[in-house]
Amino acid sequence: MFKMAIFDMDGTILDSLEDIKDCCNKALADFGCPTHPLAPYKYFVGNGAKNLVRRAMPDDKKADDALFENIFKRYIEYYKVHGNDKTCPYDGIPETLQKLKDNGIILGVLSNKPHADTTNLAELHFPDMFDIVYGERSGVPIKPAPDAIFEILEKFGVAPGEVAYFGDTSVDIETGLNAGLYTVGVEWGFRPKAELVESGALCTIDKTEAIADIVLG
Repeated sequence: MFKMAIFDMDGTILDSLEDIKDCCNKALADFGCPTHPLAPYKYFVGNGAKNLVRRAMPDDKKADDALFENIFKRYIEYYKVHGNDKTCPYDGIPETLQKLKDNGIILGVLSNKPHADTTNLAELHFPDMFDIVYGERSGVPIKPAPDAIFEILEKFGVAPGEVAYFGDTSVDIETGLNAGLYTVGVEWGFRPKAELVESGALCTIDKTEAIADIVLG
């Protein structure tokens, strides 16, 4: 049995892509840029909000830093208001997290989403569930850098081998492996199973109930 479980947020515990798409498309449109359907956003996300916006911009505008700053600022503004319009937990996630908590597992979230948005959504959808929630914070490298993971482990006095990490993208798999965690790819998120396997996931799962099977042994 593991002592701790750490989860990515978008695509792992929360189905949030519609809100991300809607807010980014509104910001793009405000500055005359073309918008995108849902599917491309599965690949725009994963490396933080700034990379999301830059990837969504037209190729001939990506180097326009002033335009980028305007779109990024507008996206952040929209997301603070509309970031929870359609977002919801994946089926079975609340019950699974509660089962882990009832069994004394330390629960954490580590996301590349801005920290304020990450903590807000965690509390809205999973009140008092997580022991630690980190999003992107100033001065801390984002995933796949393992810095935030090491900070969490030190805070709770847990060794890497005592932690299971769950995520839905190659960024997550690389993060968990970089930190020496038991790294699991979830197949219900934004990226295909093949990406998770190729990135080195120690296993992949297609049902949320399997999270408890892994963590509790």
